[in-house]
Amino acid sequence: MATEGSKPCVYLQDMEEVKKVFARFDANGDGMISGDELSGVLKALGSDTSPEEVARMMAEIDTDKDGCINIDEFADFCKNDDSVDGGAKELKEAFDLYDQDHNGRISATELHQILNRLGQNCTIQDCTRMITSVDANGDGYVCFEEFKKMMGNK
Repeated sequence: MATEGSKPCVYLQDMEEVKKVFARFDANGDGMISGDELSGVLKALGSDTSPEEVARMMAEIDTDKDGCINIDEFADFCKNDDSVDGGAKELKEAFDLYDQDHNGRISATELHQILNRLGQNCTIQDCTRMITSVDANGDGYVCFEEFKKMMGNK
């Protein structure tokens, strides 16, 4: 089980962030993420993940094999950094979900679309401020390098 003092994962900085993301996946609020809920979030992000791939993901994360992902399994998955590439592949996949036009940059519009699909009530101005806060080179977009730095920061 992840604790507040555990090493942060590439994507989520602390247990509070893990809980927030978990709650987004747990659409019915029962404390468990089902395969249908996982599939729903992936669809909202624009992924056309096959049922077989969702089943593989569920099998990988659901360590107690009860058919659902609980908060502890989710937190363990988030902090798992045993991957050979240090999570770079997963980070690139996450970036690609936001980069809707696949031009290598995330715009405020793309961020706005994804966050709204995920049920976040935010304006384009909010998204512009978020982009500006991590836009190191000042071009108005978040490139993969900036995204990596943002996801790795405490």
